[in-house]
Amino acid sequence: MKQQTIVTLDLEGVLVPEIWIAFAEKTGIPELRRTTRDEPDYDVLMKGRLAILDQHGLKLPDIQEVIGTLSPLDGAKAFLDEVRSITQLIILSDTFEEFAQPLMRQLGWPTIFCHKLEVSPEGRIVDYKLRQPNQKQKSVEAFRALNYKVIAAGDSFNDTTMLGAANKGFFFHAPDAIKAQFPQFKPFDVYGDLLAAIKAEL
Repeated sequence: MKQQTIVTLDLEGVLVPEIWIAFAEKTGIPELRRTTRDEPDYDVLMKGRLAILDQHGLKLPDIQEVIGTLSPLDGAKAFLDEVRSITQLIILSDTFEEFAQPLMRQLGWPTIFCHKLEVSPEGRIVDYKLRQPNQKQKSVEAFRALNYKVIAAGDSFNDTTMLGAANKGFFFHAPDAIKAQFPQFKPFDVYGDLLAAIKAEL
């Protein structure tokens, strides 16, 4: 009997725009452009972001307002629909429930595992709560323990442990510097090519 398969995908940069980059452009704060493509340590990245938000008096509704203007990347929903028609799919993201909902609606409500923010009554982001450290890798390892064959795709440093834990890992829209550091993961930039690679693994 053929092993059941599950596809795990990163969210930002793979299916939707980078939320923090969009917010940096809206606010004119260049320091908020840093993402997991630039900073491998997620804790360092998030603590820096929260400090910048406090410094500028920016709150959760300010970020959600910008997220409300974003749309999935061109072709992302059709790609997701096609993958979900042939196998199971879960998005593994280091974003937060409070950010993801409007984008999940536009993508047809795929399943997403992500983190949660701690927000004050006034809307200030006080802290963030990781579902668990290195949740992408841990999720893939759990799926494999459940006897799934896992095919994963992502674009950043924080995706590489997920790709490495999967039966097959691919880069999608990854920067050249990251691709050069991890040549073991075949890179794609077109949904049709990634879809063909996924189908070849089923």
